[in-house]
Amino acid sequence: MNGLYIHIPFCKQACSYCDFYFSTRKQLKKPFVEALIREILFYKGTKYSVPTYQTLYIGGGTPSLLNETELSAIFTALYSVFNLEFDEVTMELNPDDVTPSYLKLLQKTGVNRISMGVQSFQPELLTFMNRAHSRDEALMALRIIRETNFPTFTADLIYGNPGQTLNMLEEDVETLLSFDPPHISAYSLTIEPHTRLGKQVKLGRIKPPDDDHVSDHIDLVTTHFSEAGLHRYEVSNFAKEGKEALHNSNYWNHHNYLGLGPSAHSFWKEVGLARRWNNQPDLKYYLSAKSIDYREEEEELDSSVLAEESIMLGLRTKWGVSLKNLGIKYAYQLSSDQKKWIAHQIEEKQLTFENEVLKLTDKGLNISDLLTVDLLSKK
Repeated sequence: MNGLYIHIPFCKQACSYCDFYFSTRKQLKKPFVEALIREILFYKGTKYSVPTYQTLYIGGGTPSLLNETELSAIFTALYSVFNLEFDEVTMELNPDDVTPSYLKLLQKTGVNRISMGVQSFQPELLTFMNRAHSRDEALMALRIIRETNFPTFTADLIYGNPGQTLNMLEEDVETLLSFDPPHISAYSLTIEPHTRLGKQVKLGRIKPPDDDHVSDHIDLVTTHFSEAGLHRYEVSNFAKEGKEALHNSNYWNHHNYLGLGPSAHSFWKEVGLARRWNNQPDLKYYLSAKSIDYREEEEELDSSVLAEESIMLGLRTKWGVSLKNLGIKYAYQLSSDQKKWIAHQIEEKQLTFENEVLKLTDKGLNISDLLTVDLLSKK
């Protein structure tokens, strides 16, 4: 499976926790779309235009700031360059942009999956996060999605917020579940140093919740979602059977994806060679560059790096990682220390190891990053 990703870098305002690249200069939207189309056309006749792409993800930023003319121009350019047989086309929306007419436009364009950032229904938490939407707008957006019978959708929640009690989180979870979502992404609040939130924490103005409190939040989320038929198939993602995100699975399974737009990331693997790169996170440069080459931090990845990345990504999912496949593809073998470590984690009920497939249990998924780093540090 191959995926395309398009980064739309515009936002109405900055969320307090977000460290993604964005711009609030919406007056640049028209020249940005023109530059994006130039980048798309740059790939015509290259090796990247040959494979069939099954997924497209339009993220941001706030892609729902695009109008019909802009969306139509982007899709026309994509189909003129790439071999597209989409099974899934996801677009991120803000709740305050959702209307019946806009959803109809998206379906007409080819979007068949919505990803909506609800984050919370609590007014004080929405203010704390500096979200552009209100509780009522989130509720209305979910009603509209349901009433228009949009093919499928996912919604985001954030837990582990300062001042967020278990009762507040439970109310958010139950409110969202009342709309019978086929998919939910639930993330623990991450404090990034260069964000508004990160600076407030550094100054001592905000105190993050302790690990035990966040652990209680994780347990509440996973229990309620499981009871509602949403199984945990990745650390932060829950879905009804058959509603798992196809595009995101490209990342977790180390499949090829090509990123378009400022700050978009790409990964491309061929026989004996893999590369990763990202476009510069600079809208001004993206609009004015003479050549269509925005890449920076391009790196070649050898078999040992690919093997370790496969372990890191695979252990985030319910499918785990096949050590047999790693041996075949990358000649990867576990060290004696790693085998001892795995045996210990199995005793602790944080790992399972059957048919040469290593998987984290639900208990292990709660601390997946810690366990993965620990495993890979054993040589």
